[in-house]
Amino acid sequence: MTYSLTQIKKYSSNKLDNKTRSIIHGDNRNVLECLSEDYKDKVHCIYIDPPYNNGELYSHYDDKKHELWLCEIEETLKKLKGFLKKEGSIWISIDDNEMHYLKVMADKIFGRKNFINTVIWQQRKTRENRKVFSENHEYILVYAKDKASFTNYANKLPATKEIFERYKNPDSDPRGKWQSVSVNVQAGHAVKSQFYTIKAPNGKKHNPPNGRCWAFNEKKFRELDKDNRIWFGSNGEGVPRLKKFLSESNIGLTPQTIWFGDEVGTNDDAKKYLLNLFPNEKVFDTPKPELLIKKIFEIATKPGDLIMDAYLGSGSSVAVAHKLGRQYIGIEIGDHIIDIVCRRLKLVISGEDGGIPSIESKKEKGFNFFKLKN
Repeated sequence: MTYSLTQIKKYSSNKLDNKTRSIIHGDNRNVLECLSEDYKDKVHCIYIDPPYNNGELYSHYDDKKHELWLCEIEETLKKLKGFLKKEGSIWISIDDNEMHYLKVMADKIFGRKNFINTVIWQQRKTRENRKVFSENHEYILVYAKDKASFTNYANKLPATKEIFERYKNPDSDPRGKWQSVSVNVQAGHAVKSQFYTIKAPNGKKHNPPNGRCWAFNEKKFRELDKDNRIWFGSNGEGVPRLKKFLSESNIGLTPQTIWFGDEVGTNDDAKKYLLNLFPNEKVFDTPKPELLIKKIFEIATKPGDLIMDAYLGSGSSVAVAHKLGRQYIGIEIGDHIIDIVCRRLKLVISGEDGGIPSIESKKEKGFNFFKLKN
């Protein structure tokens, strides 16, 4: 059967020419077939939050038997892989019920060498006393199209005020603020030239601690010392340390693998937010908070990059993508794509920023709405 995409409407306050901010109503596997030629190797980040197959009935999804669920997810992942750029990545939300089966399957599709990590997200902060264990976390599996390319492309998280406060300038160095870091390292792979005695300005001698060596050979150390990049403390007799200047540093935080609800929100936070947007309506039971999606996109993408979500759900991913100035393609089979997602994006366009603030300067950019036809 041949499928095609029919444009239904443009939601925009002005002229909208590009099709890379698009919402598509239809079965994701058929939609992906329609998009494969135009968008092959063009997507920087795919985020999906598929039904978890956990035996619970949700208002917008029916989970299915294990074998059928796994088969459908496998087919979808194989199609999605072709959309990723070389530096692209896919982030998959899942819970304990299918986590390990999904991991083995994703290893086969993307390659174990391209597995990046598993993020543990605290999706609830309250205790569930009706079960043997209170399930307070979910997972996000992260894979790259090519791990080395993704590693070079990925962003560090913004540095905190606490990190910037570590930089000071006690010796009034004209190069500005700096912090000191150790110049001794583990000696496991050391060479002979990394063992020598360093003489401090006051004459005190320093040798590397047991099991450690200097990070540089003696010639390099002398060059650094001559350039006033070695700090022996304010009295000149401290252990030598290297001055790391703020002006020369690309400061950022390496993402950790545990994301707490206080930082990125919980399901409960996201549901309350949706109920605030759509009072007295039946919304998703377990939507993802915008702060959670924001963190993913800040790591994996840059402004203007293309994001794809093949299980659009309540539309958190495209709402965040729009607010962050990213391009996006969102796919959903349910009618809530009209009732919730399109209405939510129209609110974003009009200036709604209750989840995360929008960086769109005028918030005038709209989106296209397509429907799958056969």
